[in-house]
Amino acid sequence: MCGIAAILFAPVERPPGVQQQIRDIFTRNLLFNEERGRAATGLAVLQADGQLSIYKDPVPASEFVESRRYRHMLASLDAGTMLWLGHTRLPTKGNPENTDNNHPILADKVVGVHNGHVSNDDDLFARWHYPRRGEVDSEIIFRLLSDLDPHTPAGQYTEAVCQRLALLEGKFTFLAADVRRPGRLLVLKHHNPLCVHYHAPWQALIFSSRYIFLRKAFGRSVITEALPHSALLTYEAASLAERGNAPVQACDLAQG
Repeated sequence: MCGIAAILFAPVERPPGVQQQIRDIFTRNLLFNEERGRAATGLAVLQADGQLSIYKDPVPASEFVESRRYRHMLASLDAGTMLWLGHTRLPTKGNPENTDNNHPILADKVVGVHNGHVSNDDDLFARWHYPRRGEVDSEIIFRLLSDLDPHTPAGQYTEAVCQRLALLEGKFTFLAADVRRPGRLLVLKHHNPLCVHYHAPWQALIFSSRYIFLRKAFGRSVITEALPHSALLTYEAASLAERGNAPVQACDLAQG
């Protein structure tokens, strides 16, 4: 059991007051997910130009959010910020004292966070001859995506991703992005919780492992978990104002 807290941003300018509201909500989301994992906490910030910053530490979220580096990363929010990926970890495999085992995980050009357990990761690493930075099972998810071309036409790319994910065994709710195409976010809820809310005033899509957090933060506008089970969803930052929480592409994992 781990916790996911994330925001996908439309590429627009936001006044300072709104920026501070976003920082506060993201921090509260991360803290609300602390009970799902206290062994490590992490944050990735992805910019429109592909610049990626990752900070993770084997401490609970309540300590992590007090750090100078965390505050500095949130302070960098601007019109070029595409994605914040946050994670609170309860380990199933891989010592959290080795930060390569903690999330967000970077596998070549793909960064992601995962909640669950992949049972055949060792077999897949051996079969596909991927490099391995840590021992954590989650890494195989993002390695499988790392050698796909993110500039492939959208439908073909989504189908190729689903075919790769079909190789996995276990529980693998995750979010992933490729720095070569930073405005696209891949999302899959598979046997573990994940909820989403589009907040129109911010032009931002907020994800949380805990539905009750979204309901408390945004009130009655949060009605239900919008994410279907075992469907790979593709969101585009540039399409948020038009589509809200509706993905631009979807693929049933069972069908590939």
